[in-house]
Amino acid sequence: MATRIGTSRRKTRHKFSKSQREKGKLSLRRFFQKFETGDRVNLLAEPAYQKGLYFPRFHNAVGVITKKRGFCYEVTVKDMNKAKTLIVHPVHLRKL
Repeated sequence: MATRIGTSRRKTRHKFSKSQREKGKLSLRRFFQKFETGDRVNLLAEPAYQKGLYFPRFHNAVGVITKKRGFCYEVTVKDMNKAKTLIVHPVHLRKL
């Protein structure tokens, strides 16, 4: 099997891009938003801030906050039949 060249951001030009209307400064409200354990969230990447970004396969997935870890949150997402835990910065999360 061939070895993949590149990082986890490869082939995400359109998936992680913003529309023309959304470009500009980061929203501080989204940056400092708080979540409680058990909150349902939608994973939507903020392409201007790469830290705490999840793997592109989980883009637009719905997950549940399990706990806080530093500045980030642990989010459990169902991938096929398995529950997977992601560590995501709050700027990439939206409350449902």
